[in-house]
Amino acid sequence: MAQAARGRPRTAARVAAVQALFQSEQAQVGAETVIDEFIRHRLGELPGTGGFEDGRVPDAHAPLFARIVRTATQQQDAIDRMIVEALTADWPLARLDPVLRALLRAGAAELTMGDGPPAKVVINEYLDVAHGFFEGDESRLANGVLDRLARQMRPAEF
Repeated sequence: MAQAARGRPRTAARVAAVQALFQSEQAQVGAETVIDEFIRHRLGELPGTGGFEDGRVPDAHAPLFARIVRTATQQQDAIDRMIVEALTADWPLARLDPVLRALLRAGAAELTMGDGPPAKVVINEYLDVAHGFFEGDESRLANGVLDRLARQMRPAEF
Protein backbone atom coordinates (compact mmCIF):
# COMPACT_ATOMS: atom_id res chain seq x y z
CA MET A 1 0.00 0.00 0.00
CA ALA A 2 2.65 2.44 0.96
CA GLN A 3 4.21 2.61 -2.50
CA ALA A 4 0.84 3.59 -4.01
CA ALA A 5 0.80 6.64 -1.75
CA ARG A 6 4.29 7.79 -2.85
CA GLY A 7 4.01 11.38 -4.03
CA ARG A 8 0.39 11.65 -2.86
CA PRO A 9 0.59 13.31 0.57
CA ARG A 10 -3.16 13.35 1.22
CA THR A 11 -3.53 9.67 0.28
CA ALA A 12 -0.53 8.87 2.48
CA ALA A 13 -2.20 10.79 5.33
CA ARG A 14 -5.28 8.58 4.93
CA VAL A 15 -3.15 5.42 4.97
CA ALA A 16 -1.40 6.62 8.13
CA ALA A 17 -4.76 7.55 9.72
CA VAL A 18 -6.10 4.03 9.12
CA GLN A 19 -2.91 2.57 10.62
CA ALA A 20 -3.11 4.92 13.62
CA LEU A 21 -6.79 4.19 14.28
CA PHE A 22 -6.05 0.47 14.10
CA GLN A 23 -3.13 0.88 16.52
CA SER A 24 -5.18 3.06 18.86
CA GLU A 25 -7.93 0.43 19.06
CA GLN A 26 -5.55 -2.53 19.43
CA ALA A 27 -3.30 -0.90 22.04
CA GLN A 28 -6.19 0.98 23.68
CA VAL A 29 -4.36 4.31 23.60
CA GLY A 30 -5.87 7.72 22.99
CA ALA A 31 -5.79 9.74 19.80
CA GLU A 32 -3.19 12.25 20.96
CA THR A 33 -0.80 9.48 22.04
CA VAL A 34 -1.00 7.71 18.69
CA ILE A 35 -0.86 10.97 16.70
CA ASP A 36 2.27 12.02 18.59
CA GLU A 37 3.89 8.62 18.07
CA PHE A 38 3.15 8.62 14.36
CA ILE A 39 4.37 12.17 13.82
CA ARG A 40 7.59 11.50 15.73
CA HIS A 41 8.34 7.99 14.50
CA ARG A 42 6.32 7.00 11.42
CA LEU A 43 5.69 10.06 9.26
CA GLY A 44 8.52 11.45 7.20
CA GLU A 45 11.48 9.69 5.69
CA LEU A 46 14.54 8.58 7.63
CA PRO A 47 17.74 9.96 6.10
CA GLY A 48 19.41 7.52 3.73
CA THR A 49 16.44 5.15 3.45
CA GLY A 50 13.73 4.42 0.91
CA GLY A 51 11.11 5.74 3.28
CA PHE A 52 8.58 2.93 3.74
CA GLU A 53 10.50 0.57 6.02
CA ASP A 54 9.10 -0.32 9.44
CA GLY A 55 5.62 0.97 8.59
CA ARG A 56 6.75 4.50 7.82
CA VAL A 57 4.57 6.74 5.65
CA PRO A 58 7.10 9.29 4.39
CA ASP A 59 4.92 11.56 2.26
CA ALA A 60 1.92 11.88 4.60
CA HIS A 61 0.35 15.31 5.04
CA ALA A 62 0.59 15.47 8.84
CA PRO A 63 -2.19 18.05 9.46
CA LEU A 64 -4.75 16.00 7.51
CA PHE A 65 -3.57 12.80 9.22
CA ALA A 66 -4.01 14.33 12.69
CA ARG A 67 -7.38 15.84 11.82
CA ILE A 68 -8.77 12.52 10.56
CA VAL A 69 -7.56 10.62 13.64
CA ARG A 70 -8.89 13.27 16.04
CA THR A 71 -12.26 13.49 14.31
CA ALA A 72 -12.64 9.70 14.12
CA THR A 73 -11.90 9.27 17.82
CA GLN A 74 -13.82 12.30 19.09
CA GLN A 75 -16.92 11.32 17.09
CA GLN A 76 -16.43 7.55 17.27
CA ASP A 77 -19.76 6.77 18.95
CA ALA A 78 -21.76 8.68 16.32
CA ILE A 79 -19.59 7.35 13.48
CA ASP A 80 -19.95 3.78 14.71
CA ARG A 81 -23.75 4.15 14.88
CA MET A 82 -23.79 5.36 11.27
CA ILE A 83 -21.53 2.50 10.15
CA VAL A 84 -23.73 -0.05 11.94
CA GLU A 85 -26.81 1.37 10.17
CA ALA A 86 -25.00 1.11 6.81
CA LEU A 87 -23.97 -2.51 7.39
CA THR A 88 -26.30 -5.45 6.88
CA ALA A 89 -27.72 -7.08 9.99
CA ASP A 90 -25.48 -10.13 9.56
CA TRP A 91 -22.33 -7.97 9.67
CA PRO A 92 -22.12 -6.29 13.09
CA LEU A 93 -19.30 -3.78 13.57
CA ALA A 94 -17.40 -6.14 15.88
CA ARG A 95 -17.31 -8.80 13.14
CA LEU A 96 -15.41 -6.54 10.74
CA ASP A 97 -11.67 -6.93 10.32
CA PRO A 98 -10.10 -4.32 12.66
CA VAL A 99 -8.25 -2.66 9.76
CA LEU A 100 -11.51 -2.39 7.81
CA ARG A 101 -13.20 -0.95 10.88
CA ALA A 102 -10.40 1.65 11.16
CA LEU A 103 -10.73 2.45 7.44
CA LEU A 104 -14.50 2.97 7.70
CA ARG A 105 -14.07 5.19 10.75
CA ALA A 106 -11.43 7.28 8.98
CA GLY A 107 -13.55 7.61 5.84
CA ALA A 108 -16.66 8.51 7.83
CA ALA A 109 -14.68 11.04 9.85
CA GLU A 110 -13.47 12.71 6.69
CA LEU A 111 -17.00 12.78 5.29
CA THR A 112 -18.07 14.78 8.37
CA MET A 113 -15.58 17.52 7.42
CA GLY A 114 -17.65 19.99 5.46
CA ASP A 115 -14.54 21.80 4.26
CA GLY A 116 -12.95 18.62 2.89
CA PRO A 117 -12.93 17.23 -0.62
CA PRO A 118 -16.15 16.16 -2.35
CA ALA A 119 -17.71 12.95 -1.04
CA LYS A 120 -16.92 11.01 -4.22
CA VAL A 121 -13.24 11.94 -3.86
CA VAL A 122 -13.24 10.74 -0.24
CA ILE A 123 -14.88 7.45 -1.26
CA ASN A 124 -12.39 6.90 -4.10
CA GLU A 125 -9.43 7.70 -1.86
CA TYR A 126 -10.51 5.19 0.79
CA LEU A 127 -11.26 2.64 -1.91
CA ASP A 128 -7.63 3.03 -3.05
CA VAL A 129 -6.48 2.62 0.56
CA ALA A 130 -8.69 -0.46 0.97
CA HIS A 131 -7.18 -2.04 -2.15
CA GLY A 132 -3.77 -1.56 -0.55
CA PHE A 133 -4.75 -3.44 2.59
CA PHE A 134 -7.12 -6.09 1.22
CA GLU A 135 -7.36 -8.48 -1.71
CA GLY A 136 -10.85 -9.83 -1.06
CA ASP A 137 -14.36 -8.43 -0.77
CA GLU A 138 -13.42 -5.90 1.92
CA SER A 139 -12.87 -3.18 -0.68
CA ARG A 140 -16.38 -3.66 -2.07
CA LEU A 141 -17.84 -3.59 1.43
CA ALA A 142 -15.90 -0.38 2.21
CA ASN A 143 -17.11 1.19 -1.03
CA GLY A 144 -20.74 0.31 -0.29
CA VAL A 145 -20.67 1.50 3.31
CA LEU A 146 -18.86 4.76 2.51
CA ASP A 147 -21.24 5.43 -0.39
CA ARG A 148 -24.26 4.96 1.91
CA LEU A 149 -22.69 7.21 4.56
CA ALA A 150 -21.83 9.89 2.01
CA ARG A 151 -25.37 9.93 0.62
CA GLN A 152 -26.69 10.29 4.16
CA MET A 153 -24.17 12.89 5.33
CA ARG A 154 -23.85 14.91 2.10
CA PRO A 155 -27.07 14.36 0.16
CA ALA A 156 -26.64 17.58 -1.85
CA GLU A 157 -23.60 16.06 -3.57
CA PHE A 158 -25.62 13.20 -5.08
